[in-house]
Amino acid sequence: MNYGIQISSSGLLTSLYRQDVHANNLANMDSVGFKPDIPAVMQRSAARQEDNLPFMPSDAMLEKLGAGVLVAPTKVDLAQGGTRITNRDLDLAIEGDGFFQLQGGPRDTGRNSLLTRDGRFARGVEGRLIHVNSGAPVLNRVQRPIVLPQGEIKIAGDGQITVNGNPVDSIGIYHSRDPNLISKRGGSVLEAPAAQVRRMNRGEGLIKQGQLEESGVDEMKALLRMQDASRDVDANMSIVQAQDRMLDRAINTFGRLA
Repeated sequence: MNYGIQISSSGLLTSLYRQDVHANNLANMDSVGFKPDIPAVMQRSAARQEDNLPFMPSDAMLEKLGAGVLVAPTKVDLAQGGTRITNRDLDLAIEGDGFFQLQGGPRDTGRNSLLTRDGRFARGVEGRLIHVNSGAPVLNRVQRPIVLPQGEIKIAGDGQITVNGNPVDSIGIYHSRDPNLISKRGGSVLEAPAAQVRRMNRGEGLIKQGQLEESGVDEMKALLRMQDASRDVDANMSIVQAQDRMLDRAINTFGRLA
């Protein structure tokens, strides 16, 4: 492939990726507890450097141009979103740092912990407190499912649950020691390596009953970033087309003269 087209196409593909990520963020501006993705790109090394083959012949000038760009690992923006009042007993929001932890499936045992800021909960089978969006049980301070008897439910800021005035359990608030290891599972659920997840001390994150955390997407910023990525797509496409025209002229004009 023409080297100029190769470099330009790498910029085109990464710009399309950025556009898609920001479009997805924008589409989730009303999703409860949604955390926007942060797309990133990184420079790609020349083939000889990337493959660690210093003895291979190469062109020094081309290596100075670089080899284009690659998509870097996507990160999650964990900044707290705004809250809205719902007055539902099992709608909960966390003020400050931390996540609710959900019970994972067999493949998660000992490997991944499921976390969420989406506090839409309900009483499920046998009175278990479950996450509405995923159906997963919500865990208490010792990472066990919470079972609620029938009655009037009150949840304090530290997670203490009382039913008809009697304490029954406590919702745990957890965090990851390395936020960079948190990734998306889907459906407002995040995941992190189980070894990194620890219960937070009381008072570091407060639970607000009858409230929900809104999406963390800033719609104006997401729209502007999507438009910026779209302009980069157009610019890189123009460069690809210019390279193609130059190649066509080299073959069909100069080649004919020769």
